[in-house]
Amino acid sequence: IQVQLTSRYPELLPAAVIKVREGMATLGGFQNIEDDRALPGIDWQLTVDRAQAAKFGASVDLIGRSVQLVTTGIRLGEYRPDDSDQEIDIRVRYPHAFRTIDQLNEIRATTALGQIPIGNFVTLEARPRTGKVNRRDGRRVMTVKSDVASGVLADDKANQLRGWVKTADLDERIDLVFKGEDEEQNKAKAFLGKAFSVALFIMAVILVTQFNSFYSAFLILTAVIMSTIGVFIGLLVTGQPFGIVMGGIGVIALAGVVVNNNIVLIDTFDRLRENDGDIRTAILKTGAQRLRPVLLTTVTTIFGLMPMVLGVNIDFVDRSVTTGAPAMQWWRQLATSIVFGLGFATVLTLVVTPSALMLRGNICSWLERRSAQR
Repeated sequence: IQVQLTSRYPELLPAAVIKVREGMATLGGFQNIEDDRALPGIDWQLTVDRAQAAKFGASVDLIGRSVQLVTTGIRLGEYRPDDSDQEIDIRVRYPHAFRTIDQLNEIRATTALGQIPIGNFVTLEARPRTGKVNRRDGRRVMTVKSDVASGVLADDKANQLRGWVKTADLDERIDLVFKGEDEEQNKAKAFLGKAFSVALFIMAVILVTQFNSFYSAFLILTAVIMSTIGVFIGLLVTGQPFGIVMGGIGVIALAGVVVNNNIVLIDTFDRLRENDGDIRTAILKTGAQRLRPVLLTTVTTIFGLMPMVLGVNIDFVDRSVTTGAPAMQWWRQLATSIVFGLGFATVLTLVVTPSALMLRGNICSWLERRSAQR
């Protein structure tokens, strides 16, 4: 969780940061709380008398390298160990006992005249540390960061912290914005929301042009809404939270499969109605002819995804079966969304879709009888 505080009055920010940290500690569940306020301390500044250094044949670069032997060391190269994916710097510096503040006055630089103490032309001075100043859109910014306890959702803690902020009585001149994982979730939510809307719109256009009926297109798309109900039921049963990325992608992928089942039913119904003329008979024949294809599509999809739902990883090369692998944890929510959503929507589709078709037929018959009576 990352909370960003901004204001045109920089003097207000430190106190607000302390207040936010105290609020996190009071609420509990936040770990490793830190902020980017400037830490108190001093910096040692070395001032080189260039004219005096030139008399000894010493340059600023030579002096800097000599000082690095006491501090961070001189970088010679890098290498990558066999058990690591990252490269490690190779640096040379004095032993630990000689890496002290007092040693800065004892450093000897190697020049053409021999080993020369840099104290002859370098002045060592302690000065207050200068903190890092962050700005965004011309305003001072300070940030409070925190991890959450194991097993706790970051979104829940962010919502809890939002509620606390409303009662914290922070200065009105300070703007507080949630960044970090919460910001990424909001971006993913906006993107997937647009993608889902565009997908439904394109499907609606195609269905209307093919069936030449707004009612049939609307009836087919209602299956998508029914499938989302099944998704949330499945997540409740398995005790999983709804993830914006994997859960959202699962709902979008599920929409295509669920829509196909309704297309099969309605397309068969339209053809049978043209031949028989009786709506009830056409619905019964449609259910009898398309029950097996719909159930086979659903059952094969569900059983194909069950290993991921159960977190089972099957390695055919090594002939091993493992559970709880990292890859399975990543894909488990998507598979759970598709399995429960498809199963729930299929059962309702076999009931709701024929009922809705019969309802339309009854309404049309009633309107025709009413027109005839007039």
